[in-house]
Amino acid sequence: MTGYDFSLAGERLTALGSGALWWQTRGLLCVADLHLGKSERQLRRGGTALPPYETRDTLDRLAAVIEQTQPEMVVCLGDSFDDDAAAAALSPTDRTRLEQLIAATRWVWITGNHDPAPTGLAGAALDSLTLGPLLFRHIADPAFTSQPDTGATAELSGHYHPKARLRGSARPAFLADHQRLILPAFGTYTGGLCTTHSALRDLMSPRALAILTGPRALPCPMPR
Repeated sequence: MTGYDFSLAGERLTALGSGALWWQTRGLLCVADLHLGKSERQLRRGGTALPPYETRDTLDRLAAVIEQTQPEMVVCLGDSFDDDAAAAALSPTDRTRLEQLIAATRWVWITGNHDPAPTGLAGAALDSLTLGPLLFRHIADPAFTSQPDTGATAELSGHYHPKARLRGSARPAFLADHQRLILPAFGTYTGGLCTTHSALRDLMSPRALAILTGPRALPCPMPR
């Protein structure tokens, strides 16, 4: 398995080149911001028409990383659908494919700002999830500190779709420091926010890493 191993809150995690996160000790696969149905939502709202295969492409890539890792649990960190209507508008083929993926493992939907309501699909829908020292949520809390009541000492989130520019090209990237990890968007057509943006600079410590996705996960100091 190609990826970059790093430690967060004493746990060994692997940032995969696909943009998914693998926590081998727990058999947990985590993805953020699938935004399934983005092209349907764009068209419904009178926006620019996008090629209509983005949901299929996202599901194909998700199925591939599930096949690769064989997880016991999948956590989707919010904005799994571009909105609630997009979830309802999935084609029968795409819905069946998604249901098959969900049925094969324990599945957790973390609610996001695009998809706050239940999806009508199997799996647990939660605002956040704490496992060991790690707290999973959609949007990072700038004021996050260790939480003695749950034992969480670090948080994982999505939402910002971070991208890092290196040698003239920008690639989706994980952002990691001593108590926070922000995942790149996994979905097709999701765009991104450059690491030089103040929203990301303010969240991440000066020594944060950017782990660029691609054929090989590539770590570097977070460009500021």
